[in-house]
Amino acid sequence: MSTSAPTLNFCGVLSESKRIINAHSRHFLALSVLFILPLSFSLIMYPTLEQTLFQSSPRNSKLLLQFTDSHTSHHNLQTLAFPLLYTLFLFLFSLFALASITYSTFHGFYGRPVKIASAIKSLFYSFLPLLATSFVSHMVIGLICAGFALVVFSMIKGVEFLGFEIDYDSNYFAGVYVVALIFYLVVLVYLQVNWALAFVIVVVESKWGLEPLRRSTYLVRGMRGVSLSLFLFFGALIGVLVWSSAVSAAANLSGVTDGWKSWAFIGQIVVSSSFLTMAMLHNVAANTVLYMYCKAIHGELAWEIAEEFARDYISLPFDDEKVPHVVSVVQA
Repeated sequence: MSTSAPTLNFCGVLSESKRIINAHSRHFLALSVLFILPLSFSLIMYPTLEQTLFQSSPRNSKLLLQFTDSHTSHHNLQTLAFPLLYTLFLFLFSLFALASITYSTFHGFYGRPVKIASAIKSLFYSFLPLLATSFVSHMVIGLICAGFALVVFSMIKGVEFLGFEIDYDSNYFAGVYVVALIFYLVVLVYLQVNWALAFVIVVVESKWGLEPLRRSTYLVRGMRGVSLSLFLFFGALIGVLVWSSAVSAAANLSGVTDGWKSWAFIGQIVVSSSFLTMAMLHNVAANTVLYMYCKAIHGELAWEIAEEFARDYISLPFDDEKVPHVVSVVQA
């Protein structure tokens, strides 16, 4: 009995990642509750909490005093402790979710059993490499940003040195600034597309630092269109969900709704958090499947399957028309 093979495109990646998640639904649900739900809930709630804590309206002060005394409230308003702790919380749980879901999706792709204990255990092996790779990637982006700003500054000073006067309030200068900003954003998106597999490589191949970034750039060749589609799709979906929560928070604090007393407001938080959790789960799983597909078109996946199942007859889950490397292994 033959089954249809997934195609190496955007829809094929989403379909395969969905198949893996559905095949181990309880496992991925548990991981989502442990690591992604706190992350998504905090993203949805942060606009409301931020405005509640840092706006000085009588209504917000009254609500805040229900949970803390006036001294603690004043102290919180005068420090950056809350945003810093929130950022640290997001960063840590993002790494936890990346490590555990990537590990589970990778093993689910091969049809191996996935267990919660093994997924959590993978955190201890992947956390520091993920942390180091994240630091290196942000350093590279920071250096590019600094270099870009230096080039723009040098160009402006060069023009002024030649005797030309620059009107910083003119529409011409604003247009040049917008063009430069768009160019910078294009560079960032290009890096994101090329580094889409970096964290998967950290978890699966135990590499860290610059090496996952280089290898991701190599593997994604030929699949950059799919990587860009995944980035835009999940980026837009997650962005809309977070933006809608910010709009809801503004309506809540402006008195349009009854705030925490409104069932509609609470229901919106629950629904948005649930959808955001599913979007993040499928995003990580899709990147892992994309990694496997990229290895397939580079001829690496067949050798891994051959080594693992050397005594079995193996055919990759792609047909001749949909992937250039189809390998069947038979050992006598």
